[in-house]
Amino acid sequence: MVSLPGSAPSNGRHALRREVGMIGLLWASVGAIIGSGWLFGAEKAVRAAGPAALLSWGIGAVAIVLLALVHAELGGLFPVAGGTARYPHYAFGGFAGMSFGWFSWLQAATIAPIEVQAMLGYARHWHWADGFQHPNGTLTASGLAVAAALLALFVAVNFLGVKWLSHTNSAATWWKVAIPVLTIVVLGVKEFHPGNFHSHGFAPFGARGVLSAISTSGVIFALLGFEQAIQWAGESTHPRRDIPRAVLGSVLIGSVIYLLLQVVFIGSLPVASFANGWDALDYKGISGPFAGLAALIGLGWLATVLYFDAIISPGGTGLIYVTSSSRITFGLSRNGYAPQVLQATNRRAVPWAGLLVAFVAGVLCFLPFPSWQRLVSFITSAVVLMYAGAPLSFGVLRKRFPDLVRPYRLPLGELVSPVAFVVASLVIYWAGWDTLWRLGASILLGYLLLGSYAWYARAKQLPSAPRMDFRAGQWLPVYLIGLGLISWQGQFGAGAQKHIGLWWDIALVAVFAAVVYYWALAVALPAAEIERNIEDVEVVDVGGH
Repeated sequence: MVSLPGSAPSNGRHALRREVGMIGLLWASVGAIIGSGWLFGAEKAVRAAGPAALLSWGIGAVAIVLLALVHAELGGLFPVAGGTARYPHYAFGGFAGMSFGWFSWLQAATIAPIEVQAMLGYARHWHWADGFQHPNGTLTASGLAVAAALLALFVAVNFLGVKWLSHTNSAATWWKVAIPVLTIVVLGVKEFHPGNFHSHGFAPFGARGVLSAISTSGVIFALLGFEQAIQWAGESTHPRRDIPRAVLGSVLIGSVIYLLLQVVFIGSLPVASFANGWDALDYKGISGPFAGLAALIGLGWLATVLYFDAIISPGGTGLIYVTSSSRITFGLSRNGYAPQVLQATNRRAVPWAGLLVAFVAGVLCFLPFPSWQRLVSFITSAVVLMYAGAPLSFGVLRKRFPDLVRPYRLPLGELVSPVAFVVASLVIYWAGWDTLWRLGASILLGYLLLGSYAWYARAKQLPSAPRMDFRAGQWLPVYLIGLGLISWQGQFGAGAQKHIGLWWDIALVAVFAAVVYYWALAVALPAAEIERNIEDVEVVDVGGH
């Protein structure tokens, strides 16, 4: 019978401490979900889809719930640090594990810079911060220095240890949840115009607007973050009990808050602000979105609160993602895809090398992307691509180990899992060709970096050298290239050829993803190999309870 990770004792410097309780895990996920997405998501979505942005949020919530259900079972079953980077390694071996590990690291390392960009964007309300960004959203020299300093602050806080970080994040998250709820109540009572929902038509940009808003306007991005409880699993006091609860609870809280925010945003806008159409939304020179709306309708006190929250909410989320990035780096090293020095922890059991890597990667992310929204569409694709590994791993583990005791067992899991993979593939496709070709270039960079180290480790016969298992991962290049080709010929994003009609493209992606799903299950590793992979990278509990 397979041995579950997280149970064996150890006393080396490559270890984490189990010091985070249920509330810490829940608030880690909720704190990641309630970040810059709530400040910008409602406005970006309504510009893309009009009042039909409500449908975008509904579809996005269903997609995230499906993926969260799958992750909840896996997180309880395998409570390891950086879990999302490890599940494909268990089921498909080195090649797929390395690939999904890179996808996981890519999204975690780049979300903190997005949150910093959001902080600086809202800070332009104060004259002293007006020089940090150019009109197109790129950072000036002074803005780059401030952004790097904020990122360094996130890293410094992480050096204090996960227990202290958990308490700090929990306190910040209470604030981060309270302010959106306050905004919903105040706007809903003070100013609400039901007629706004059919002005210019409910769906002025049609189905294409509704679907593109999911990936490119911050809908999925806003709902991301439930996996933070899983990334912290190696430091949870009762992981098998608490991780499923934290994952599902955070998705429920986040989905309800975001849907209500979109409702009050649409309903509270003065008619004059969208007289020229939803894509020409005008705050009359006041910086927004929610703060600008509050000022526009005479709620100056709320606008002031929101401008301060625009520092706290993204800052808290950025702090959490720096933590997760270092834990995924730790996991990649455990799996043998990166040098062992990246497993090094200090006396507080903090993976310090991973934190330094997160800082360097974050600073680099400030350079190539000119705006919050451009970064969001890119990272949404990377995150959902990372999430797509979980349904595949879920299917394999259900098939190979059907009788394994699961703290949370997903009802109808054999049906939910392929549907979740299809939905993840659609969300990636809706991001558009202009985003996906950049994502493809980033994936090639990952193969160059991690693949080179894997080759070096095998050539030197290092004990940690990974087994690539190309046969078990043979479906992955076909999936990545195939999805890219469909995107290129499809309907979404600048540069898309539009040779495949709307709805036909969606059907093609769905069928293609379903074929890949069952192909992956057919060639996955046998049970004995999966057991060996789990035992090889077992994360140990040191100094736990």
